[in-house]
Amino acid sequence: MIGWYVHHQGRGHATRAAAVAAHLRHPVTGLGSGPPPEGWTGHWVDLEPDDLDPAPADATARGVLHHVPRRDAGLAARSARVAAWAAAERPALLVVDVSVEVTLLARLCGVPVVVAVLPGDRSDPVHALAHDVAEALLAPWPAGTHEVAWPSEWAGKVWTVGAMSRFDGRPVRPPARRDAPRVLLLWGAGGRSTTDGQVAAARAATPGWEWTECSDTGPEELWESLLDADVVVTHGGQNAVAEVAAARRPAVVVAQPRPFDEQAWTARCVDALGLAVGLAEWPDADAWPALLERARTLGGAGWERWSPGDAAADAARRLDAIADDLADEPTDHPTGRTAAPRPDRVPL
Repeated sequence: MIGWYVHHQGRGHATRAAAVAAHLRHPVTGLGSGPPPEGWTGHWVDLEPDDLDPAPADATARGVLHHVPRRDAGLAARSARVAAWAAAERPALLVVDVSVEVTLLARLCGVPVVVAVLPGDRSDPVHALAHDVAEALLAPWPAGTHEVAWPSEWAGKVWTVGAMSRFDGRPVRPPARRDAPRVLLLWGAGGRSTTDGQVAAARAATPGWEWTECSDTGPEELWESLLDADVVVTHGGQNAVAEVAAARRPAVVVAQPRPFDEQAWTARCVDALGLAVGLAEWPDADAWPALLERARTLGGAGWERWSPGDAAADAARRLDAIADDLADEPTDHPTGRTAAPRPDRVPL
């Protein structure tokens, strides 16, 4: 069995987990705070939240870790639950997307880990520790991009599968003809620094364009909105960029502030590759007419380099293969018996 830890911030981690899990040959159990992602068919372990304290004490353990607030009851309970699951289920491996602390906890329980890696400057000692203990590093971007400056020991175990989207493999079409070209403004669930006033000023500066906004909608409505856009203006989160890429739409990728400059790295990368217009921050209103025209001139065909269309299936094949190599025999259980079947929600 393969475990998959899903970080609760935004929706991208959960969406990616469901996309890959749909292709796995091994049974999969998810672990995370909150409900399982849409389309999840495996078991799910509910984890207590560890971020409810508005003023956590020594959350980084003097800079050694990222989030381990002192005397936090939620942290203690979730750690105990992960350890109990690992001891009871003896998984072949755990995919961690993302948490240095869960990576280390699982490995301390003897569970091999595959770490889903993020863009940005991850050279700090905390990230280095998690990357060092991992069996493999799952990188949802094309080879030769974000990982080029990594140490050789990481480069030797990275899987650069390309962007993974729930829309991979769907047929695309040109947008419908209309009187004015359409801009789709795509936000994520992780928050934004761009203000309503900045958006209004961009609209006013581009009177020849029709702007529509999408931030909290179902997948089918989102897909149709992507296909109907002449240009998508999106934040630089991995999931949002992957879905724009799957739709092969011209785009302006505007980074929002995130730890380790994650989105800024992605925006810079897609711009350097000529896939989309990439910006480190929301520009002045008078820059928008030229930016939209530049994006439309670039087109969306170049996204094939970023989003091959089978990245989730490729990741699943690799995970199944490493699980085969690492798995214990089915009867290798503390009791000498295979674990009994459980309900979808695992009440540890």
